[in-house]
Amino acid sequence: MKKIAVLTGGGDCPGLNAVIRAVYKTARINGIEVYGVKNGFKGLVEDDMYLLDADYVSGILPRGGTILGTTNRDNPFHYQCIENGAAVFKDMSQQVLFNLKQKEIEALIVIGGDGTLKIACDIANLGFPIVGIPKTIDNDLPKTERTFGFDTAVSIATEALDRLHTTAESHHRVMVLEVMGRYAGWIALHSGIAGGADSIIIPEIPFKWESIADKIKLRQQKGSLFSVIVAAEGAIPIDGELSIAKIVNSSPDKIRLGGIGDKIACELEKRLAVECRSTVLGHLQRGGSPTAYDRVLATRYGEAAVNAILYKKFKTMVALQNNKIVLVKLTDVVGSPYLVSVTHDLIKTGRALGISFGD
Repeated sequence: MKKIAVLTGGGDCPGLNAVIRAVYKTARINGIEVYGVKNGFKGLVEDDMYLLDADYVSGILPRGGTILGTTNRDNPFHYQCIENGAAVFKDMSQQVLFNLKQKEIEALIVIGGDGTLKIACDIANLGFPIVGIPKTIDNDLPKTERTFGFDTAVSIATEALDRLHTTAESHHRVMVLEVMGRYAGWIALHSGIAGGADSIIIPEIPFKWESIADKIKLRQQKGSLFSVIVAAEGAIPIDGELSIAKIVNSSPDKIRLGGIGDKIACELEKRLAVECRSTVLGHLQRGGSPTAYDRVLATRYGEAAVNAILYKKFKTMVALQNNKIVLVKLTDVVGSPYLVSVTHDLIKTGRALGISFGD
């Protein structure tokens, strides 16, 4: 093995640079050159790759984002090209293989979430050696206990809840914090427990308006004139539908979730004699320096991915199970999101503490 490449796909995430650094350092110790692919799969299609050296990875361990750039809109199997002034979509997968071959790259490390790893799996099915690394703040990938970036997102959401508590108590308000997670409630669940939320609203447990209102009334009766609620962006009323901020045809998901925090705040104001405000945490959860936990996990993943290549364990993804790094089949990861079970220990813990889940 002489040359490998690494790319980051999908949304940005704290810890990406830590992975890139670990991949480079582990590979160079084993005499392997590492190419960085710019802007996800777009760089593979357009042959936009460059040889990494020590200067590129120096000092990037604590940096957020990715030095390689990323995108979630450039699927090489359905790639947008402009012909005669019009957009057309083509299968550019053979161009990807050609570009990799031209640079004599023998294996590819793909860092991403479900969408990115699905594309990686499709490329692997064409016969190219690939190892995946699980990345998403949503923690919604199966076969691994943790994705890097999740711990940082939870820490930021928890700090936000801590800050909202003081202003909620001062003004006797209900404060609603909307967090990311898409269709999984992991960020809301963990930050809600850590941040002392009174109600945690997640997609896996459809909620009733009266249940959330009843929790606030009960607190008022006991003398607590404020409440703090954390809601995942994919939360849905039992008799309603998803809150969609925007339709994005160029995005793989086609929809951009958002607005559930405002809806909850507005509905509660109608039902209760209390002022309600909402805060959307948004991309603050993605940006900035990763936590120590995410730096360590990302580093472990990067080192393990290079070792998987050295032992020719392709079409796999590195994963965390029982606090050990293992390899799982890439085909077992894609297409089945890891969601919060209604019987999860943290749900049980929350209920035991009197937290309302809106059901």
